[in-house]
Amino acid sequence: MLTKKQHELIQFIQQRLEETGISPSFEEMKEALDLKSKSGVHRLISALEERGFIRRLPNRARALEVLKQPEDALPAAARGAASDVVSRTTSAPKAAPEPANDVIEIPLHGRIAAGMPIEALEGQSSLPVPAALLGPGEHFALEVSGDSMVEAGIFDGDFALIRRTDSARDGEIVVALVDNEEATLKYLHKDGGMVRLDPANSSYSPQVYQSGQVQVQGKLAGLLRRYH
Repeated sequence: MLTKKQHELIQFIQQRLEETGISPSFEEMKEALDLKSKSGVHRLISALEERGFIRRLPNRARALEVLKQPEDALPAAARGAASDVVSRTTSAPKAAPEPANDVIEIPLHGRIAAGMPIEALEGQSSLPVPAALLGPGEHFALEVSGDSMVEAGIFDGDFALIRRTDSARDGEIVVALVDNEEATLKYLHKDGGMVRLDPANSSYSPQVYQSGQVQVQGKLAGLLRRYH
């Protein structure tokens, strides 16, 4: 069962597709649902996408397709098999969906070490990010400090886009919180009761901890880089 806001959003997207053939922008969805920020829209879209109600068309930031409608949005005669009913999209759109540079703001939590661990989450502001760079889930950003991940293409001053999660597979690049105090960006490897955090720079040595000392805060989803 969808939440009220999820239900409102899918109805708004479907209505706009039927009227114009073009998906609404994040700004239009934010205003239509009376949300405070575009990040709220992103979370709703990710939730609907994960549950199979909508999908994002590849290579287009502003292109959504409604795959099915909530059961209570269909005529009574159509209910029963509602979960398998694919919604009707406009058969003769007035215009093809146009690519757009939709941008959402995600929390920016200070700096994170790509060297020895440093204190992370020093404060909070926000970072505008192209929506097309982010997949499903909740995200935040950290500014990279240090050079221990340069061989993975992660440089000092980059913005690491992190998908929030408390678990990761061996070999993934994660934000690891050590002793509940310091955080670092490293490759994760588990070995019995130990956790090894590997750099991507031959000048640095792996960091080895007891498993209880390390908490995964998220895993790398993308990077933003400024060119001066």
